[in-house]
Amino acid sequence: MSIPGPFDTFTSGLVSIVRLTQGVTVTQTDPIQRSIKYLYDIENDRDCRQVRERLTELDLCVTTVLPAAPNSKIWSTQKYPPPPPSSSSSSFTLPHMVLANGQSLSGAAEILDYLDTKYPSSQSTDTTDQTLVATAKLILLDLGNYLAELLRYGRGRQVITAARSDYPEQPLLLYSYEGNQFCRLVREVLCELDVPYELRNAGKQSPRRAELAKRGSTLCPFLVDPNTGTSMPESKEIVAYLYQTYARWTPPNEVLQWASDVVLPTVRPLLTWVAQWQAGSRGADPEQYAQSIREAASQIEAMTVSHPVVVYTYDLSPFCTETKALLDRLKIEYKEVSLGLEWIPGLLKEPVLRAALLENTGQSSLPHIFIGGESIGGLFSGTPGLVPLLEQHQLWNKLTAAQSKSNVFGKKS
Repeated sequence: MSIPGPFDTFTSGLVSIVRLTQGVTVTQTDPIQRSIKYLYDIENDRDCRQVRERLTELDLCVTTVLPAAPNSKIWSTQKYPPPPPSSSSSSFTLPHMVLANGQSLSGAAEILDYLDTKYPSSQSTDTTDQTLVATAKLILLDLGNYLAELLRYGRGRQVITAARSDYPEQPLLLYSYEGNQFCRLVREVLCELDVPYELRNAGKQSPRRAELAKRGSTLCPFLVDPNTGTSMPESKEIVAYLYQTYARWTPPNEVLQWASDVVLPTVRPLLTWVAQWQAGSRGADPEQYAQSIREAASQIEAMTVSHPVVVYTYDLSPFCTETKALLDRLKIEYKEVSLGLEWIPGLLKEPVLRAALLENTGQSSLPHIFIGGESIGGLFSGTPGLVPLLEQHQLWNKLTAAQSKSNVFGKKS
């Protein structure tokens, strides 16, 4: 789950459209503004979405929103309490709300019923109105809730492996409102990084917009991090900051992950044949070809033992670009060896080196990464690959071992 891109912005905008006007405009202001202590929440969940929409319309604040994905730390750490049983049963259902007076409410139905009782005029749809228009709106809203979950499928439901294992000292502060497509992108990342935050709803016509203006912005989202003294508007900047501060690394593009898992195994036989053909295996003297491979292998060995981290790349490969960007974000120095623009005939300038990599490691695809003279494969795959090493918490051990031979590369920040 990488940094959201243009497609994420587009589909998040579609979510706002299919939810009509839900969670956009304030219909009633809460005079207390801090009546909710905890909200246990999953961002891309139909029931949780309905509750957050109502909270925006009521202009309610939540002291701490606790992401509660199935693999969240909330189930195993002691910094925040796990969801207590609800007031009406011995169990809980997400979303789960704990009020300032200690009362617990579980599930969208119980929470919305409480809010509708406490704020009778807040009901966005009069379910007793049996007119065709009202019935049609209810159907559209229900369908839109399913579509919203589908449009953002895969985001805001699980904690990613790159998330830090500890909670921030203090919850972050987020000015947001449910119906905003850019706020949604930020909340998804907060859920995926398992970062608690104080929610200050600031929908349209909210008096909290004046509070926000004093911070230098009139638009949502707006993030304040009391742990670092940082505050910023703009979803793109906020998301980049969250990954930089609360992730162990910024994951590469998930589309490339899919291509590595699905497409690459299919075309690998072709790439193998092309690598050998480009290196001169067809029609050449076998001994001459073998000698050229041995010489290239010696060149690779000399390069990889003289530099702690070596990356063989193509200039135009998105896999190579993502690999270099990931290493740069991790502050790992590396020696790049470009074999040309791409593997396509006419764009490759070092075909024998590529064939030698294939001969020695069984991998002809690039990037090809070496740490301490040992091949670890590519970005996602190989033996075992850069991202799998990060996920298994083994990369820094390998880098430390390589550092004992040389202190060329940087350390983790």
